Amino acid sequence: MVPMTPAMDKTSSTDISGAAKPFPGSLSMQQTAEGLCLQLSGAWTLPHYKELEKMIAALPVDGSATVDFKKLAALDTAGATLLANLLGASRLGNLAESAPGLAPERRALLLAVGEALNKPEEKIPARKDGLVDWLADIGKVTVGLWRTILSLLNFLGLALITLAAVVPRPRRWRMISLVTHIHQTGLNALPIVSLLTFLVGAVVAFLGATVLVNFGATIYTVDLVAYSFLREFGVLLTAILLAGRTASAFTAQIGSMKVNEELDALRAQGLDPMEILVLPRMLALLITLPLLTFVAMLSGMAGGAVVSVVSLDISLIRFLNIAQDIPLRHFLTGMSKAPVFAVLIALIGCLEGFKVEGSASSVGAHTTSSVVQSIFVVILLDAVAALFFMEMGW
Repeated sequence: MVPMTPAMDKTSSTDISGAAKPFPGSLSMQQTAEGLCLQLSGAWTLPHYKELEKMIAALPVDGSATVDFKKLAALDTAGATLLANLLGASRLGNLAESAPGLAPERRALLLAVGEALNKPEEKIPARKDGLVDWLADIGKVTVGLWRTILSLLNFLGLALITLAAVVPRPRRWRMISLVTHIHQTGLNALPIVSLLTFLVGAVVAFLGATVLVNFGATIYTVDLVAYSFLREFGVLLTAILLAGRTASAFTAQIGSMKVNEELDALRAQGLDPMEILVLPRMLALLITLPLLTFVAMLSGMAGGAVVSVVSLDISLIRFLNIAQDIPLRHFLTGMSKAPVFAVLIALIGCLEGFKVEGSASSVGAHTTSSVVQSIFVVILLDAVAALFFMEMGW
């Protein structure tokens, strides 16, 4: 063996207390029968980083040379990084895997450092023009909205198919679950719906009287309250309240079941979550929302009647006689929206629950999303329906 550069034979010394203390690291290039060999010795650690860096800079390394780790006394992340810079991250990993006599912990350290340094650097995207970013954001929102609509339509189709399969088979009807959800979504929501629509009816009567009194037409406040609640406010306020109260509850319930892997347990038992969880909620809301809408209409008109009697000098008999002359089609127009709103609110709440991924933050995010989507869909469809009925003369 012909040494090309001198190497230290010792790899450790003894301090005053007698404990072994590794010598500073060194490296040498030697010629062997198999070819050039890079021999490492001593401590390749952070305290000797500067000396090792100078030594590496002064010693040219052949890319085909083998590496001898046998005399390596100590190694840490700083030393492994120097070796990666010297040999290359990819080659260091290959040498560490095949090097004989290398301790397992040092082998793992060299592999980890080589893998970390071998990762491609993330390129920082170039700053784009503000208009381009704005258009890109609009495109992303549009694509996301389109996918949401498609997923809702797919979920609606699946619910209708499941309903068609269950209706002819009374044994599969979940009557206890249906009655429970009717109680939760209908009876428990009755006080808040009644109170809110009563107060809104009073406010509408006050606002109408404030304008109509200038024309001596205070009596038309009755028509204003009755028409607004029969056609719009009754069903709209009820649907918005249930979108915030019931859709969020459906999402949280199904989302929590998914987090706890209860949905997987149902499928493992051969049970269909659509049949057990979605249909009872959808049918319950389909029953309760029209009933609550009727109550909201009565409560809103009652609020208007109280204001009319107390502040506008319109007797209760006169109020009832005027309200009685309103055509029935206005009542039917408002009630016709209730089943549509009920199905959409229930499906959006259940669909967002199935989208939960497995954490508490995901449950909260999808619960918020279900409320926002439900209210948005309700208001949008109500506006479209109002334009349609106006054009049709209904």
